[in-house]
Amino acid sequence: MKKFTKIASVLLVIAMLLSFAACGEKETASGKVKVIDIPLTEEQYAFAVNKEDAQLLADINAFVKEIKENGTLDSIIDMYYADGEATPVKSAKEDDTKDQLVVATNAAFPPFESFEGDAYYGIDMEIMKQFAEKIGKELVIKNVDFDAVCTQVESGYADIAAAGLTVNEERAKIVTFSESYFLASQMIITTEEDTRFDECKTADEVIAILNGYDETVSVGSQRGTTGQFFVEGNADFDFEGFGVASKAYDNGALAVQDLVNGNLAFVVIDEAPAKKITESFNNKVA
Repeated sequence: MKKFTKIASVLLVIAMLLSFAACGEKETASGKVKVIDIPLTEEQYAFAVNKEDAQLLADINAFVKEIKENGTLDSIIDMYYADGEATPVKSAKEDDTKDQLVVATNAAFPPFESFEGDAYYGIDMEIMKQFAEKIGKELVIKNVDFDAVCTQVESGYADIAAAGLTVNEERAKIVTFSESYFLASQMIITTEEDTRFDECKTADEVIAILNGYDETVSVGSQRGTTGQFFVEGNADFDFEGFGVASKAYDNGALAVQDLVNGNLAFVVIDEAPAKKITESFNNKVA
């Protein structure tokens, strides 16, 4: 009887500890995420055209210059940054008999490009809509994997790539970039409870923490983007990379979902998408 009592006592203690642990997990795992609001890189976004298409390059450069100077670009950006009203952009069906502007994009990168219902939304999509109207062409949007947008242009399957593209030497080997229209940076998304970056004030302080991790730490990013290159290292961007386990996803939202599921330490992604994705996830669990 005494032996049974001891066993029962041990089991009771274990049960209590498990109960406390479960309560603690429930209290801290809110399902919410946050952006570490410290820019880790400096990048320029531009559109990309075929190296042989000098006329289209001249047209898009002139258009970017015009919308910068007359305030149109600021108005488009305000649609997505200043609680403006986003407008749907419709794509025509590709038809070789028509005079069309075929745009390659990856519509999983809000606020630059996204897809809802039968329409596209985003800064790039609105610019392409107005650009097509300016040069008198019908707009066709092709939604492809991000790492295929430049090869679509190189191979002639699309006229121009508009996909939040960061200018770099590797991409410039196969396409020609337009004038830049947006300055961007990489940022970290992590869970709401994560405090490891709370004392950081500069990019160097964040990077010092990242350099302290090894392959036991998993970091997510969107496949083929600057975020993946930043994590893994890339000579064309002058990124040294980190010794972590890199996990690439088809889009940033999938990476953040895996973060929420507990399979990643954090996610590295462009600033604007980082904030949009974080807002979306937190609204779901509010």
